[in-house]
Amino acid sequence: MANAPLLAVVGPTGTGKSDLGIAIAQSLIPSGIPAEIINCDAMQFYKGMDIGTAKLTIDERLGIPHHLIDHLAITAESTAADYQALARPLIEQLQGRGVVPILVGGSMLYIAAVLNNFEFPGTDVALRAQLEAELEELGPIAMHRKLAELDPVAASRIIPQNGRRSVRAIEIVTLTGKPFAAALPEVPTEWQPSLQIGLNGPREDLVARLETRVHRMWEQGLVAEVEGLIPQGLNNAKTAKRAIGYAQALAQLNGEVTQAEAIADTVRLTQKYARRQMSWFRRDRRIKWLDYRSETKTADALTLVHSHLQAKD
Repeated sequence: MANAPLLAVVGPTGTGKSDLGIAIAQSLIPSGIPAEIINCDAMQFYKGMDIGTAKLTIDERLGIPHHLIDHLAITAESTAADYQALARPLIEQLQGRGVVPILVGGSMLYIAAVLNNFEFPGTDVALRAQLEAELEELGPIAMHRKLAELDPVAASRIIPQNGRRSVRAIEIVTLTGKPFAAALPEVPTEWQPSLQIGLNGPREDLVARLETRVHRMWEQGLVAEVEGLIPQGLNNAKTAKRAIGYAQALAQLNGEVTQAEAIADTVRLTQKYARRQMSWFRRDRRIKWLDYRSETKTADALTLVHSHLQAKD
């Protein structure tokens, strides 16, 4: 179709975004409208990080093409600016072929970088090296505290364990003299018109759902997966080794914590991350929210999609 619209399925982790994205793509096929999915889960970029990221297998993708999954080596770094530079041309390429791009994921800044108009400040090599050395020496929690002193709003939007995000925020504040949050406007303007469908549910239900999900990851072999990534350089990876679940499995393998402690810590951090995601997404009033528990969520999503397609025409 000409001028194919841009769709996005967003929300907290563990709410079924991947399955809904596929359902939407499949629903368009009978109408002769091809659709393909663009991954926006920052950890699913990495080859070999499957169980801990709930990455769909090839069979589970049901023949729907997926982009930007498994496109990075475990030791590579990834930033929202890099993602913006990759995803936007891909979106335009798909649209140029009459394919509807469906952005699916919960990596907040990455989604915002694609859908909204804002530019990323440049970087300073020397300053970045200094901050990364501090991160290595002091750890992510200390860097997050440093950011909180400089920019409390930015710190409130970044998980304390995400040292790279804290370093980048400190770098921007230092270079520009302005809050990092200034790059994330409360009322963003769209890069191009899009429909954002969000999945969420009652907090107590999601909390229990995420705990079950973490336990299942250990049962499925997350520790063995992590052990297999060590020869590929996981211990030296700046981003991947700090991913929730992977950091805890590494600590278990190193004898620093018991399996029970690793699981409990992963549950706690996953639940905390979901709260931060919801806090972030709630600020965007353009998102059309659906309850992930609802038996009609797929039908409701398809109604939104088809209404959006008609409006686009």
